[in-house]
Amino acid sequence: MLDVRKLRLLRELSHRETIAAVAQALAYTPSAVSQQLAALEREAGVALLTRTGRRVTLTPAAVALVRHTERILAVLEQAGAELATTRAELTGTLRIGAFPTAVRTILSPALVALSSAHPRLELRVTELDPALAPDALRAETLDVALIQEYDYVPVPADPALHSEPLFEEIVYLAARSAEPLAAHRESAWIASTPGTLCHTMTVRACEAAGFTPRIRHHADDFGTVLALVAAGQGVALVPEFGTRDRPPGVTLGALPTRRRTHLAYRRGAGDHPAVRAARVALRESAERSPGR
Repeated sequence: MLDVRKLRLLRELSHRETIAAVAQALAYTPSAVSQQLAALEREAGVALLTRTGRRVTLTPAAVALVRHTERILAVLEQAGAELATTRAELTGTLRIGAFPTAVRTILSPALVALSSAHPRLELRVTELDPALAPDALRAETLDVALIQEYDYVPVPADPALHSEPLFEEIVYLAARSAEPLAAHRESAWIASTPGTLCHTMTVRACEAAGFTPRIRHHADDFGTVLALVAAGQGVALVPEFGTRDRPPGVTLGALPTRRRTHLAYRRGAGDHPAVRAARVALRESAERSPGR
C-alpha cells in the first residue's frame, strides 16, 4: 500500500519543484526526501521522477498520482475535522497567517472574539506575504490564512486548498497632487519588494496604462510608502486598508483596480471546530471594519 507521508512529499515536489525546497518546507534533509521518494517509486512500481542533472520533474504517472493524493489528503482532513467535533470544548492550537494591514484591521478584533469565546484554544499568528500563505497551509504550518489577488494579479486555484471571499478593497494612486495614473509615466515610483503581489500589481497596472514604472524605492509597509510619498520621493499604488494613516500632503485617487482578500484553509478542514470558529470570527470582524 502507498504511504501517505511519501505521497505528501510527492505532492509538495509538484508545487515547490525542487527537493531542496520540499526538504526546507517540511523539516527534512534533502537526502531524506530523495530516499522517501525513491521508496515511493518502488512501492508504486513505476517511474515517478525524471532526473536530468540536479533537476527533477514528475512523470505523467506521478502527475496522476498527485491528483489522487490531493483527494486522499482532503479526506483525511475531513476525518480529523469530524473527530474534533466530538470534543466538548475547543482546545489545541490554531495557527493563523495574515498580511500586515489585515492583522491590524481584521485579525486583531477577531482574535479578541476567539479568545473570549474559546479560552482554551491557543491562537498563534504569523505575519507573512499572501504569496507565501498557500505553501504554509499545505505544509501545515498554518491552519487558516488570508490570501489576496489583484485584478492584474489573479491567483490560480490550488487543489489542496479551499478559499472563500472575505472582503474587497479599492486601490488608490498615492501622490502629492491629483493626476491620472498615465500622467506618472516619468515619475519615480515606490513599490513593494520584488516577488510580492503588491509589486507585481504596481508593475502590471502601470503597464496597462501604457508605461513601465521607474521604481526608485522598495517598501512593504504602507505607512512607510505613504511617508515616502509625502516626502516627495515618488508615487505609489496603495490598497484601501493601507491608507488609513495617510500623512498630510498625500492625495489619494481611486483606481478601478481592486484587491480581493480570501479566507483559505486546507480542503476538508472547513468544518473543523477551530477552523469554523475562525471563519466566523474573521467574517464578523471584516463586516464590522470601517468602510466595509
